[in-house]
Amino acid sequence: MGSVMCPPHDVIPQQMQEELYHRNEYNFIRIEFGRELPDNPEDNRYTRAAATLKQWLEQGVLAAETQPAIYVHDYYFTHHGKSFKRRGLIARVRLEEWSKGIIFPHEGTLSKSKSDRLSILWACEANTSPILAMFQDNNNLVLSTVNRESRKKPLIETASESGEKHVVWAITDPAVTGSICTALVSQPLYIADGHHRYESALMYKHERESCAPSTGSEGYNYVMMTLVEFNDPGLLILPPHRLVRGVSKNAIADLKEGLALFFNITELSTGDRNVWQQVDGLLTGGLEHVRLGIYGLGAEKLYILELKEGSPTDGLMPAFHTDIYKRLDVSIVDHVILEKLLNLGSQGEQATLAYTYDKQDAVTRVRENEFQLALLLSPVKAEVIKAIADTGDRMPRKSTYFYPKEPAGLVFNRLTG
Repeated sequence: MGSVMCPPHDVIPQQMQEELYHRNEYNFIRIEFGRELPDNPEDNRYTRAAATLKQWLEQGVLAAETQPAIYVHDYYFTHHGKSFKRRGLIARVRLEEWSKGIIFPHEGTLSKSKSDRLSILWACEANTSPILAMFQDNNNLVLSTVNRESRKKPLIETASESGEKHVVWAITDPAVTGSICTALVSQPLYIADGHHRYESALMYKHERESCAPSTGSEGYNYVMMTLVEFNDPGLLILPPHRLVRGVSKNAIADLKEGLALFFNITELSTGDRNVWQQVDGLLTGGLEHVRLGIYGLGAEKLYILELKEGSPTDGLMPAFHTDIYKRLDVSIVDHVILEKLLNLGSQGEQATLAYTYDKQDAVTRVRENEFQLALLLSPVKAEVIKAIADTGDRMPRKSTYFYPKEPAGLVFNRLTG
């Protein structure tokens, strides 16, 4: 199993795509995110994915569960030398419009990704990789049930080639699945990762309904999710640090003076052997003490910026956003530093914004002149995501990175049959 799983499509660069193709002839990359050849309407990555899915089902490469099931997925992984386990429940969830306040988003989406996933839905009639969503289990009703089930023999137990480990149990007892569903039926769900997959599934549902009347029970009324409890110790959220290049020299030269209008500035030396421990300690202020880091304004100098009390940053953000949004360090970086002080939008196509989830990698890439500036963010807590979603607001794009991504090829959901 370790050699046939792959990451979800949105984190697969071309080099990895080729590597996965060669890793195993049954690697799920062929369905999740196949190669682009000289494609045409009759023969393209989507039609080839559908043909492969049909062939693998016929050959028994992929096996369909004979009974309705909820899958328990324990995902073991490491990050910066620490070991984690994230426990999720893989299940079909009824699609709901955002406006109903049942399923909540927290970030915006891009039309290109939605179009790609909509095409795979029409071709394969299947969810090929799960959406990651969060729920609250206040009375421990769900987790206590799941813990009992996880003492049984697993359906799948495997290590991947990257050293990660996956253990999966299939819960098929109607009494047990029914108790889990009953405990979750009144709980809202919060999308952690896969907003575009959710919106694509909604679009697919609407398009199918326009073709023929729906009874509400068709497979396209549902989408596959991995549900993780808010307090799960393996729910790791990394901050997407900003990397900037293509900005005029004058804008860079004036930046420090502009920053002083909004922030108290503390200077650190990257040559100090304890600098990263200091940075980690400082970038944990949250909404009460907004702090962020910037590198690239002085040789081997890393500056910690702490928002001044009463700083007029609110007026530099769209008025329709909530107070919570305006206190997020990512909102302040995007609206105040990138848009206002660097005037990034007016720099033309030469201005580039990229992302990395490792502070030291961000600094290294500036030091090696790949980028001009690195803006270092604090990790966002799950409760902040919930709070901003509850207000009906959304965080800026690329505000969170839930690590690691749920794999494709472990469990998939057919929308027909």
